[in-house]
Amino acid sequence: MSAADELLDIVDEHDRVIGRSPRGEAYARGLRHRAAFVQARDARGRVFVHRRTPTKLVFPSLHDMFVGGVVGAGESYDDAALREAEEELGVSGLPRPTFLFKFLYDDGAGRTWWSAVYEVRCDLPVSPQVEEVAWHDFLTDGEIERRLGEWEWVPDGLAAYARLTAYRRETAG
Repeated sequence: MSAADELLDIVDEHDRVIGRSPRGEAYARGLRHRAAFVQARDARGRVFVHRRTPTKLVFPSLHDMFVGGVVGAGESYDDAALREAEEELGVSGLPRPTFLFKFLYDDGAGRTWWSAVYEVRCDLPVSPQVEEVAWHDFLTDGEIERRLGEWEWVPDGLAAYARLTAYRRETAG
């Protein structure tokens, strides 16, 4: 089965399931679905950053500071976060990612999904999927901040990053 054929739950503005659709159709028709975003940090606290492959259905060849992806039909956000993190990082035995918050991403141009944001520590050596990841490295928060204006980033990841930065400020103080 291709990625475009993967079945997704279609959800309403309150994240209630209202139907199912193949991923390719959901993207083509702008149907709201679910996604998991996982910020993976190594033992030194650096964030896993990667550039997506040019074959990705959404946001090909752009940089991202999250691993993750769509939540399959009938799958929980938590299960999707772990599955996607292990797949993209190329590891097994990763601790279950910690849920932080959820928000509705909507770019106003037909791309909309409920986005659950997680964090996980990955002390394992990574071997990212070549089908998903064209380049990767672990970067410090400062390095990411410097590259925000230099690199082209996935817009949903930037939205999640902005919310995560605000969330961390709120919970720290």
